[in-house]
Amino acid sequence: MSRAMPIPRYVPPKHRSYDVVIVGGAAVGSSVAYWLGEEMRGKLSVLVVERDSSYAFSSTALSTSAIRQQYSNPINVQISQFGVEIIRSFQDRMAPYFPGEPAPDLGFKEYGYLYCCSPEGAASAKARVEMQRSLGAHTVFLEPEALQAQFPWLNVEDLGGGSWGAQAEGWFDSMGLLMGFRRGARALGAEYVDNAVTGLGVESGRVTTVQLATGEVISCGTLVNAAGPRAQQVAAMAGLSIPVAPFKRYSFVFSSATPIPGRMPNVIDLSGTFVRPEGPLFLTGNTPGDDGPADYDDFAPRHEEFEDAIWPALYHRIPSFDALKVQQAWTGHYEMNMLDHNGIVGFHPEVTNFMFANGFSGHGLQQSPATGRGVMELIVHGGFRTLDLSPMCYERIPANRPFMEDAVI
Repeated sequence: MSRAMPIPRYVPPKHRSYDVVIVGGAAVGSSVAYWLGEEMRGKLSVLVVERDSSYAFSSTALSTSAIRQQYSNPINVQISQFGVEIIRSFQDRMAPYFPGEPAPDLGFKEYGYLYCCSPEGAASAKARVEMQRSLGAHTVFLEPEALQAQFPWLNVEDLGGGSWGAQAEGWFDSMGLLMGFRRGARALGAEYVDNAVTGLGVESGRVTTVQLATGEVISCGTLVNAAGPRAQQVAAMAGLSIPVAPFKRYSFVFSSATPIPGRMPNVIDLSGTFVRPEGPLFLTGNTPGDDGPADYDDFAPRHEEFEDAIWPALYHRIPSFDALKVQQAWTGHYEMNMLDHNGIVGFHPEVTNFMFANGFSGHGLQQSPATGRGVMELIVHGGFRTLDLSPMCYERIPANRPFMEDAVI
């Protein structure tokens, strides 16, 4: 759900040259700016260009703001583990940048995820759980009887079981994370400008200039593409291409005549529909029937998605959901990587100062802490020093070498 900020009066960039220009100032871009500031302490000049300073249409603001470790790809498990570490410690980490006022409390609801699996998918689900546990995750596999005992409101008749992460999974304040990173980045010297990038100058295999919508031309040492669903637009300005496009996702908040007792996790149904509590209400969504690339500015709702697909799935899985009423709905965009649903992180091999931080396919918010730190390491140190994100490199894209993530919601 979007919580828009007031749009400030336009202030042009202070300089005409920056060491790093970041295109996109939402969660990923602001995380990059923050980690650069933490590492370099003013030794690099950083400009963040954000086209929507209200963040009203950003994927960060319109996301469902959740984090999980239940992935099929080990690196994504580790990325989320670092994300949880940051979320839990965020208020203390950001305290120096909020003098005289409380730093953001992200309100982490550590209620877990519950992935339902079919009888045919039980063996694969158990293998994923073992992989996740080998990396330190708290996921457990529950057979149908144990699942019914733990969650008596769940219909398990057609299930082969479910994987449940009772710790280090849940949901949190997305805008609190974004505004904390942004505030920290600015306190550490990053400059933000309310503007759009309309062109890039490329000479001898390097981005040399950034053209802004207001006419300014900025020289840059490194260009970071953190433009979310508009990532391909920015890549094309440098003559590059990535298989990233906006995909619409519809979110619905509803009330139920029958409450769900106990602590309800985020339930992922076989149909792909998810549902979780939001105070006395519930939040739900799915992979919609009209799934596919959308226009960059298309945020039109599809209310029939709830009636036609989501409600039947909810009622089947949770029979208590027999009397529901939608209270609120909104549409956001995933920056979908159509090759393998995984992020693209790293420099381009030919336009050597063009950095990708794109294509996270719906999990960019939860991966923004590790992505920002990894991008900083590549820029400052020339290689990863903490998590090795090299399997997410750009080179796999033209090679058509998928680095798959199957657990995409």
